[in-house]
Amino acid sequence: MVKLNKIYTRTGDDGTTGLAAGPRRKKADIRMAAIGDVDETNAAIGLARLQEAGDYDAALARIQNDLFDLGADLATPETGEALGYEPLRIVDAQVAWLEAEIDRLNDALSPLNSFILPGGSALAAHLHMARTVCRRAERAMTRLAETEAVSKPALQYINRLSDLLFVAARHANGQGERDVLWVPGKNR
Repeated sequence: MVKLNKIYTRTGDDGTTGLAAGPRRKKADIRMAAIGDVDETNAAIGLARLQEAGDYDAALARIQNDLFDLGADLATPETGEALGYEPLRIVDAQVAWLEAEIDRLNDALSPLNSFILPGGSALAAHLHMARTVCRRAERAMTRLAETEAVSKPALQYINRLSDLLFVAARHANGQGERDVLWVPGKNR
């Protein structure tokens, strides 16, 4: 259970922060960077939700909750030592839900013949922004996975989420009808 009764603790004044199980890491540590990038993804989705997400708002709210699960997963590195509690981890079912959403939204879209410029409607532009922040989080998590344990479902989740944000942005652009296509060399 999370209990936040005091916002500042002064324990981070030395440039470190505590992980869920207690160990401290430098705030510039790659694990902390990954957690921060996941948090930024969540905030970007929150901004997108302000753009009248309509029938997709509930799905975005669900994703925001899952991103806190992902942050908790990353904040509890697998060390092989007993924690005395079951750590919160991303599970296969959360990845499967994203994949089902991608397939559902993508079925209504026309195939692409070009790359898409991030834009169109305000909601689509915000979803594209969230997608790029999500890709940054994925890069940070894969860098982390090169040196420390990161669960496979966690890596799959962040990868599928950027794909979902892409198709959700197209969905928000009138099922792709208002997508802004890249025209290679148009202004040469």
